[in-house]
Amino acid sequence: MSRKCTVEYCTVETSDGIKLETRIFNPREEDEGNDSSEEEEQSSTNDNLVVVLVHPYSLMGGNQGLLRGIASGLASRGYKAVTFDMRGVGRSTGKSSLTGFKEINDVVAVCKWASENLSTNRILLVGSSAGAPIAGSAVDKVQQVAGYVSIGYPFGCLASILFGRHHKAILRSSKPKLFIMGTQDGFTSVKQLKNKLKSAAGRVETHLIEGVSHFEMEGPAYDGEMVNLILEFITSL
Repeated sequence: MSRKCTVEYCTVETSDGIKLETRIFNPREEDEGNDSSEEEEQSSTNDNLVVVLVHPYSLMGGNQGLLRGIASGLASRGYKAVTFDMRGVGRSTGKSSLTGFKEINDVVAVCKWASENLSTNRILLVGSSAGAPIAGSAVDKVQQVAGYVSIGYPFGCLASILFGRHHKAILRSSKPKLFIMGTQDGFTSVKQLKNKLKSAAGRVETHLIEGVSHFEMEGPAYDGEMVNLILEFITSL
């Protein structure tokens, strides 16, 4: 049937000496000569594209384990996916920051590591919840980043107290962007999302999931849908 995946573990060091626990989800071909031409066709166009995923807010329990379902789903469909614990989370060294500005270095370090060690010159950066503004601030700091996907970007007024200074970077970037959000997101209303994206540069897409809340969309029940949306976006890059 579909590919499964294997997982490798490594440590990535940032420019300021933080060591990040990192996992690489690799596609694994079926041993038997299965006729999986449709699957092969899907990944052949972007053979060397790697997806780097950035987890939700560290100070509220965010960690790379929350992205395992999406990462393994992408790997099973032919794409290498990378997750990592940002500074101060799990076995990663350092201390988490309140606003996520130090964590931009973590995202940049993992993207650069991926481009050098995973034979890729194209990276899709995916951020979940508070990981979305952090990832968004890193998009134009890494040349190999070809596009960006946000899952539940916290654009709302209260969340902007912490993450408002990240908004400008992703809105000014000309790289292709996809914003996925539930219509019942407690941090950002649909109106707030649309108003923010009016000023965004480059190609911007949105996908609203009817009746779904912020934390509900982060849960494993929606991993399959996130994988499908990400794959569809990849074909447009």
